[in-house]
Amino acid sequence: MQFRACFGRAFSRRNAFRLAGSFFLLRRLGAQTDQEEFPKRHLLSFPARDPRAATGSQFAAAVGNLDPDQRECAILRQLLRGNIPSFLRKLVPVKLRSKKAEGPTVSATIFVMPEYLAIGSDEDFLRIPMNLYTARAIADRFQCVLPTKKMVDAIYDQSPYRFIPQPMPAGPQMRSTGYYRAHNALITQQSGDRGIPVGPLVAGHKKDVVLTNRLAGRPGQIAIYGWHRGEGDPIQPLSTVHGARYADYSHGIRLVSRTAIVNGKTTHIDDVLRDSSLADVLSHEGPLGQVLDLWARQPATEL
Repeated sequence: MQFRACFGRAFSRRNAFRLAGSFFLLRRLGAQTDQEEFPKRHLLSFPARDPRAATGSQFAAAVGNLDPDQRECAILRQLLRGNIPSFLRKLVPVKLRSKKAEGPTVSATIFVMPEYLAIGSDEDFLRIPMNLYTARAIADRFQCVLPTKKMVDAIYDQSPYRFIPQPMPAGPQMRSTGYYRAHNALITQQSGDRGIPVGPLVAGHKKDVVLTNRLAGRPGQIAIYGWHRGEGDPIQPLSTVHGARYADYSHGIRLVSRTAIVNGKTTHIDDVLRDSSLADVLSHEGPLGQVLDLWARQPATEL
């Protein structure tokens, strides 16, 4: 994808020069690597990270003066190149169950990122918010989906390490790279203070961008949910108030593999979410065929 045409937006000459200068720095820090074949269900197929790739701090500095659309292009490029910490590549299992009044119990195991999607190295990474189109493009490219509200709850409930939410003052600055960096630093500080390690499943420090049928009726919006203070106590109820291009410091992207185990059988998660007899195990809303069909007709890379 050409960055100047990213998401169909035309950039001014001034912005194009600014964007080119920022990416010249990033290009010096790392070159694109070949895409690996999709391996076993518990590993993500991101390309190997080039050791010269930008760290989280370097990436934040490079995009600090870009507008939101340009920053989204930068995020997309780095993630497609595999510039993520190694611990995000190994997914962890999360178990869910459902039981209807009439019918058998359904059990499922999904495989999720242990942390929110980030750019950089294991030692220096930036948990990176992004808009819905970027999130969808990355999820589709690497055979993943966004979580449902029920998945987010299960991830929090089963996380051995839970962060205490750290909201920052509201305002237009919420969407700035400076706020992204500041909130990331707060999480990193809390991790050190409370002995939360890197690698195991963690939750509680971001709102999730989620999959919901509400988006079928509001296709130009983004859905967010979570930022739990405790089990069953999210700060953010399910909301579609913001447009699909919106992102702020409080958002996180947690990828879920499209491969799941349902009643002991390996299956495609989309098939489960479309099946009226199975969808309840993964979704409080029942089948999510409406939004899945809409997104299938409108790939994120074409929006």
